[in-house]
Amino acid sequence: MTITVAGVKKEYADGTTVAQLIEAEKVETPEYVTVTINDDFVESGTFETTTVKDGDSVEFLYFMGGGQ
Repeated sequence: MTITVAGVKKEYADGTTVAQLIEAEKVETPEYVTVTINDDFVESGTFETTTVKDGDSVEFLYFMGGGQ
């Protein structure tokens, strides 16, 4: 299947989970990443069971604090 990851079209096996995608994409600090599929937020507790589908668009978001 073809999905878009961070704006780049990529091929992945059918049934790939969000957790597998995080590992395959070598996401830094996966415990702090927020994931969206087609602009919908995915609950971190469901990464192991949520699968991506052909044509999906996946983004990895990092929220940072700080400032003055």
